[in-house]
Amino acid sequence: MRIAVLSDVHGNLLALEAVLADLVRRSPDLTVNLGDCLAGPLQPHDTAEVLLALEMPTISGNHERQMLSQTLAEMGASDRHAAEALRAEHWAWMETLPATAWFADGVFACHGTPASDMDYLLEHVDTLGARAAAHEMVAERVAACDAQVILCGHSHQPRLATLADGRLVLNPGSVGLQAFAFDQPLPHVMATGSPHARYALLDRRNGRWHAEHVQVAYDWETAARLAASHGERAWAGALRSGHMDGVWS
Repeated sequence: MRIAVLSDVHGNLLALEAVLADLVRRSPDLTVNLGDCLAGPLQPHDTAEVLLALEMPTISGNHERQMLSQTLAEMGASDRHAAEALRAEHWAWMETLPATAWFADGVFACHGTPASDMDYLLEHVDTLGARAAAHEMVAERVAACDAQVILCGHSHQPRLATLADGRLVLNPGSVGLQAFAFDQPLPHVMATGSPHARYALLDRRNGRWHAEHVQVAYDWETAARLAASHGERAWAGALRSGHMDGVWS
């Protein structure tokens, strides 16, 4: 069985379309989506139209939860841009998304960690910034989850950890945004260092799961210009380079 794992599209329709085109030749049996689908200064409406038509299994990210629970005045800029563009059917779809899910036999999915959509699973943040978490720390975060494979998103960092008990913990990276800055739990930057769209493939062979990260080129210059046209120059820089060198809003 082959599963394609997508996450953190963030309304980047151009990146999503490039990933979907790449999947045609990869022929997955199932494609799943780990949330944060629409928020951002790009094309939330058109991205929602594509995702609704695909009907792929999808869980909620922190941005879906925030958009559903906050007023426009309470939202950050990314959520507000998306919220103002969506139609009733898009909101209804978001309301159906579960926080976690089992997507296949032995494969569990969450957006952040099994307990929180705002915490990173495969990263640790301290006064030195963000970096890969030790396997012992990851194991503690998933101690109550007996899945063979645990899928997560949220950090936008493509990572894979094989725990001591053989469980795989996989973050496919972000389809739509390769760098961002955040101030919780401490100020830090996440950056992949290149603008390519990311996703991952899971293959089950001889009773074991194997993971592969995939990166796809797309027209990130057009995406960056679109973000800039909506007043988000930091987004534009992140989309263009995969680095974070502006002031995040």
